[in-house]
Amino acid sequence: MFLQRAKNMNLVDGISFNSFLELEISAIKPLVHRGHGKIGFYPVGPITQTGSSNNDVVADEHECLKWLKNQPQFCFVCFFWKWWNTFSNTDQSASFWFGIERAPSDSVSAAYLETTSEDPLKFLPKGFLERTKEKCLILPSWAPQVEILEQNSVGGFLSHCGWNSVLNSIQEGVPIVAWPLFAEQAMNAVMLSDGLKVALRLKFEDDEIVEKEKIANMIKFLWKGKKVRQCVKE
Repeated sequence: MFLQRAKNMNLVDGISFNSFLELEISAIKPLVHRGHGKIGFYPVGPITQTGSSNNDVVADEHECLKWLKNQPQFCFVCFFWKWWNTFSNTDQSASFWFGIERAPSDSVSAAYLETTSEDPLKFLPKGFLERTKEKCLILPSWAPQVEILEQNSVGGFLSHCGWNSVLNSIQEGVPIVAWPLFAEQAMNAVMLSDGLKVALRLKFEDDEIVEKEKIANMIKFLWKGKKVRQCVKE
């Protein structure tokens, strides 16, 4: 399939892609200027969604945003649905949520999880909801991501670094804690952290359990990270 697509590129007059020069200057400049004399490359981004794509949760969205407006500062945690497969390791799942729980007490960690056939709340450590009820909002359903990132109180975005999430976060000037899961997300995370300096990246081996202290410290560091905030604003 990839070979066929590569060969067929010679048949088109141009290729448009959802990015922009300032975001990927080292890749876009050579493509746009060279094009091998045959293909034009057109960065037409950032193309991002405004408003919710899920009309079934309008009421929940209003309640969610109302709750967020009353918080001093929060970290938005949102993963794609394949998060469940990645966190099937119970030790990692427990460390993740305990790390979120140990984040700064003056912040609010809002975790939004995609609806699945399983009850997502069962993956939470025992007593998590009770211990964090004053500072944490868990929605076991679709999240209005764009509207959440627009909130003035958002302090950071713990993300899997899917391209839509990357564009949403940068467009709203929100720094990222990168936790890539699969596909091109690891490459995105490296570009965001090492190249653009708009993200902090959790570095670990594939079979390594990321301890709760490391997760909590990363979020705490994000609150104090003036450089990463300045870079994402620029």
